[in-house]
Amino acid sequence: MRALVQRAIDTTVRVDGTIVGAYEGLGLCVLLGVTHSDTKPIATKLAQKIWHLRCFEDDSHNTNLSVAEVGGQICLISQFTLFADTSRGRRPSWTDAAAPEVAKLLIKAVETELRSLGATVSCGVFGANMKVSLTNDGPMTLILDVDS
Repeated sequence: MRALVQRAIDTTVRVDGTIVGAYEGLGLCVLLGVTHSDTKPIATKLAQKIWHLRCFEDDSHNTNLSVAEVGGQICLISQFTLFADTSRGRRPSWTDAAAPEVAKLLIKAVETELRSLGATVSCGVFGANMKVSLTNDGPMTLILDVDS
């Protein structure tokens, strides 16, 4: 699994003009991609890594605090394009992305694990054409790759 994690002070996800996921205040906007070898244990591991990732500043301005410690929220958005292969030609290949029915279940597993850890989670709509707005704080953008 691959997550592009952005520390943001607000995130909004719209589908057909309707807000389907949002938060205000400190939090993380997480774009999440799934590949063929991903499993539920990998989804659990990624959720725990996101929840405990120390990417927020403490009083000394060091990134020592996690979203859990700052009471932030998480907006989780499916993003199969994180597994695009752009090594040849000008058109990305999506063959490394998991099939939609598999990806949807594993993204739900990440959401479920985050909620069980205590996270407040909002989500995009799997497979929808989403419009994502956020204010990246820092900017702080990290890529998390998790496999077996």
